[in-house]
Amino acid sequence: MHILDRLPRETGREYALRIIKENIINLELAPGSQISENELSAEMGLSRTPVREALIELSKVKIVEIHPQKRSVVSLIDYDLVEESRFMRHLLECAVVQLDCEMASPEDIKRLQENVQLQNFYLDNFYTEQLLPLDNAFHGILFDIARKSQIFSLMSNISIHFDRVRSMALSSVKNLKIVQDHENIVSAIARRDAAQARDLMEQHLSRYKIDAAAIREKYPQYFV
Repeated sequence: MHILDRLPRETGREYALRIIKENIINLELAPGSQISENELSAEMGLSRTPVREALIELSKVKIVEIHPQKRSVVSLIDYDLVEESRFMRHLLECAVVQLDCEMASPEDIKRLQENVQLQNFYLDNFYTEQLLPLDNAFHGILFDIARKSQIFSLMSNISIHFDRVRSMALSSVKNLKIVQDHENIVSAIARRDAAQARDLMEQHLSRYKIDAAAIREKYPQYFV
């Protein structure tokens, strides 16, 4: 597992949930892999209670299967759950980019452009492992501009199903288009073109459907 530092004022449960989620999304804890409370606790320097609470929370959104007296299992990818997650993001993010076209300041546009510039740098230099955090930050900025940051935080749990597929797309799809998508979205927001921004976001969030064959070909063992 990839272990990050604990944040200031972050509770043990919050820390465990964040680290387990990030390792599931980046496939360090791959679909179908077994996970142990004791081993997770030792790696994160926590007692078993916050780890157990985090696993219970993740089981509620069907990303972890808990088996009493046995190791828990990271759920295989169910495209119905991926689609449900994408549907939620589609409704929220298409509305958010329309608000951004009304609310974005020049400084906000600059934040988005700087994020996309970094994405292009990592893409051009084949550091694809850096793209997903920047992708998440990009979408977080969109919600922040629309003053809907709390919704973005609440969305993150069920979004994990969609995020796993996004992570796979970064390493399995040869003609990666997500960074260009982001560039186009920022341009539409800068032009205050709400209809175009919405259309671009809809296409962006539906791209996993286009990429599904490439993802399944590389990771057939990860799917239900």
